[in-house]
Amino acid sequence: MNLSQAAAAPSDASIWLRPRGSNQSGMGQFNERVVLQAIRLNGSLAKADLARLTHLSTQTVSLIINRLLEQGLVLKRAPQRGKVGQPSVPMMLNPDGAYFIGIKIGRRSLDLLLIDFHGDVRARRALTYRYPDPQLLFGQIATLQRELLDQLGPLRAARLAGIGVAAPLGLGGWQALLGSAPAQAGQWERLDIRAEIQAVSAVPVVFAKDTMAACVAELVAGRGRSIGSYLYIFVGTFIGGGLVLDSAVHAGLSGNAGALGSMPLQLAPGAGAPPEQMLSTASLFSLEQLYAAASLDETAAYDARAMAQPWLTHTEAWLDDAARAIALAVSNGTCLLDLDEVVLDGSSHPTLLARLLEQTRQALERYSWEGVRQPTLRGGVIGADARAIGAALLPLHANFAPDRELFLKLLHTAAP
Repeated sequence: MNLSQAAAAPSDASIWLRPRGSNQSGMGQFNERVVLQAIRLNGSLAKADLARLTHLSTQTVSLIINRLLEQGLVLKRAPQRGKVGQPSVPMMLNPDGAYFIGIKIGRRSLDLLLIDFHGDVRARRALTYRYPDPQLLFGQIATLQRELLDQLGPLRAARLAGIGVAAPLGLGGWQALLGSAPAQAGQWERLDIRAEIQAVSAVPVVFAKDTMAACVAELVAGRGRSIGSYLYIFVGTFIGGGLVLDSAVHAGLSGNAGALGSMPLQLAPGAGAPPEQMLSTASLFSLEQLYAAASLDETAAYDARAMAQPWLTHTEAWLDDAARAIALAVSNGTCLLDLDEVVLDGSSHPTLLARLLEQTRQALERYSWEGVRQPTLRGGVIGADARAIGAALLPLHANFAPDRELFLKLLHTAAP
């Protein structure tokens, strides 16, 4: 689902249009953002409807619309006739009003998405690799950025307003699991990813943890439009998550709130090695390892082959373990946070994700819920693009949404 599709869905304006506009002087830019958000979330609206939704005067809305028309951020639709008085002219977002690039740097792949002002994906570029080499990756990102902008053409490329980057906070970590060279992993620990991309970009770059960016995408354009508080789980190469409380992403002290991958799967022993973390069982990397042990193509973990033989036998073994591990995390998280719901998404094929969702629901039934309420488990609606889309939404909201405080604690920003 993209932003324009989400906007067509029913929404509660009292939730999504907070805070309201103000008719006081000196509030011009804020009120512009309120009006843009009203159109984004409710579809095309006439000035009278905008005034009603935003609690701004009709005169204020009219002035704002004129400014937004001059800036090329909105367009007039055909007049609606048939009512008493002058025909109303609905206003819509101009999809070419601004553009944003979302970059997802993962442990197995790189994705760049170009989205327009509607939130629709206009173009994409992708690379896959065994392990991300920092010596090569940033040059490749610069090349792919240029390709996306060349596809737009010079006039529209000039309306690029920001770049968002999503990557794991510990991209150089878990060397033993990934089989990465210590020297290469150490380079990631010393790198400032945002600064490296800012150095080859002409617009401001913002950064967020990859699963936090995916959580933002789900909050803005998915289940978060109707759920107030939930635990978000994303099953990628490594499993991770995010936390939404009272319709706002909660990052935590170091940005790791909802870091399910690090959650232990059992009690620590009195001596010896610590218990395994969830990422060793419920990540797609674990499924890759099962395939590799059977001399099968590991990349099938991310496409439809995972649900066909000869991969299916190993997929089913992984599904059983992964579902039980996720159910344990949901049970523990619910006892701590009293969650409304849990949203599960991932980068696997939708058929595999649907099986994981169903088997996790079954695993949840094996727990005692005495003393707490079992949350509803739902599938996410964004899918494999969630991290890159979330990355692109970060600069969109920083530049054009009235509730930019929602994401400020997630971002690192810098001027070009």
